[in-house]
Amino acid sequence: MRVETITGQQVIEAERFTLRPVQSSDAGQIRMYAGDIRVSEFTSSIPHPLPRGATQSFIARATDPERTEDVWVMASKNDEVLGVISLKHMDRAQSEIGYWVAPAFWGAGYASEAVRVLLEANPQNCNTIFAEVFQDNPASARVLTNAGFEYLGDAEKFSVARNANVATWTYLKKYA
Repeated sequence: MRVETITGQQVIEAERFTLRPVQSSDAGQIRMYAGDIRVSEFTSSIPHPLPRGATQSFIARATDPERTEDVWVMASKNDEVLGVISLKHMDRAQSEIGYWVAPAFWGAGYASEAVRVLLEANPQNCNTIFAEVFQDNPASARVLTNAGFEYLGDAEKFSVARNANVATWTYLKKYA
């Protein structure tokens, strides 16, 4: 694994792809994939349908030097967007991880690999990372448990795409 820093955010090399900061040139692919109901319904923050300008706003937030969340694109070797993964800063050396993978790449292990290499790199020098997944997305829960996250409990979170509170499972990963 190779790690380098670009504009205050690390570029992390995985075996099959690169985790790199979001770029404005990613807008079309992000809009296409994030606008897919199969992606948005498993996130809390992506609306469906995706409103005009939402992708540009997302990219502006992700590239803002004052951002509270570091966002990486899972970029294939030919720079195709495979998905997105992020770490949202919390207090006391804690962060919350979130991710989505484009449906065309589901089942290929990209989420598992991205979570694993991001945890290994630990770019925010976290002591603890939290995660939350909707209970109707057991594949995402497996990604977390396979990466060493421990189940904390049930909760619920509002999903913008579903316009409803959705039952979640909450997880925790502590660094030794």
